[in-house]
Amino acid sequence: MSTVAPADWQTLPAPADSRAWIDRASQVAAVLATDAVARDRAGQTPYAEIQLLKDSGLVTLLGPVGHGGGGQDWPTAYRVVREVAKADGSIGQLLGYHYLWNWAARLVGTREQWEHVEAEAARGQWFFGGAVNPRDHDVVVTEDGDDLVFTGRKSFSTGSKVSDVTVLEGVLEGTDQHVFAIVPSDSEGLAFHDDWDNIGQRLTESGGVTLDGVRTPWASAAGYVDKQFTPRVYNTLNVPTIQLVFVSFYLGIAAGALETAASYTTAKSRPWLHGGHDRAVDEPYVIDIYGDLTAKLWAVEALADAVALEGQALHEDPDAVTEQSRGAFEVRVAAVKARATEVALEITNQVFEVTGARSTASAQGLDRFWRNVRTHTLHDPVAYKRREVGRHVLTGELPEPTWYS
Repeated sequence: MSTVAPADWQTLPAPADSRAWIDRASQVAAVLATDAVARDRAGQTPYAEIQLLKDSGLVTLLGPVGHGGGGQDWPTAYRVVREVAKADGSIGQLLGYHYLWNWAARLVGTREQWEHVEAEAARGQWFFGGAVNPRDHDVVVTEDGDDLVFTGRKSFSTGSKVSDVTVLEGVLEGTDQHVFAIVPSDSEGLAFHDDWDNIGQRLTESGGVTLDGVRTPWASAAGYVDKQFTPRVYNTLNVPTIQLVFVSFYLGIAAGALETAASYTTAKSRPWLHGGHDRAVDEPYVIDIYGDLTAKLWAVEALADAVALEGQALHEDPDAVTEQSRGAFEVRVAAVKARATEVALEITNQVFEVTGARSTASAQGLDRFWRNVRTHTLHDPVAYKRREVGRHVLTGELPEPTWYS
């Protein structure tokens, strides 16, 4: 793809409000869409795509305005991810994970730590990756004087080679205390593996990573003061927040599939020879399927936007977050995650019914939408999200905070 951003991104002021930032994301999506099929097929490390996100300003969307950031909130970030994912699900995921790991300093860090990280990240346009796969428990953190040393392996490290900094996570040796720290991605001992070879989300650089004695000062351990961590309920918002990131790029991918299919149906699909219509767009069953899928997508998008606003209220007053408010929010997130998963899988599969046999040609790339959704929706079983909702409805039970709830 071209590494040249539209000239006005470099010369005009940054977008001033949420709507303008979403418009900027649509412009980025238009650039990505020009060669999305070819890039998906090639599966190359997306250096140029990440540079596009930096040139457009989307990387610093959540950063402080005083240091060059966009000063926007999470509902805007989710919408931006959705727009980018319409054109390229991989880049939408990378951007969403970047926002999550950039925010991780605020999630668990002290005010001094997160203010420093957010300022430096905005000024330097840092792109974040994360080596925090919770199902891998083999990263051990040891002390060496004023340093911490991370040693072990993680199966997944989304953003790896395209990141400027990486969020590390491990358990402090001899304790049950988890430690998060942000280190430069070129740190000695940090080795990313080119072993991401899945059917979808091919450009997310989500392969494994080895930590061979990666060192960082104790002072960089997020939330620790004098080597002690004081937990608060806000620390547990990582799961509902990242689940809404998932929802965002699932819905973006679904919308992209629907838009791509509609263009194909309008321009290329032939009417069935026994249907009695001259154009595919006049076929009653084609019209019905597009109407049905669009109505379902719009409904889940509306729910996602509403839940994002509910979450923003918690982000605006972290110290006021209680187990009750956090749990109620997680139930709502679980509900929208379940519906987004189902509608995205349905749309990316059903579009073939209204585009026809010739649309399965590799050159069309229509399969990439289904492959992308099918790959990532297996991140955690959607049945457990429905269970969270069902138990709350029947018994009033709130989900216990875990790595997945």
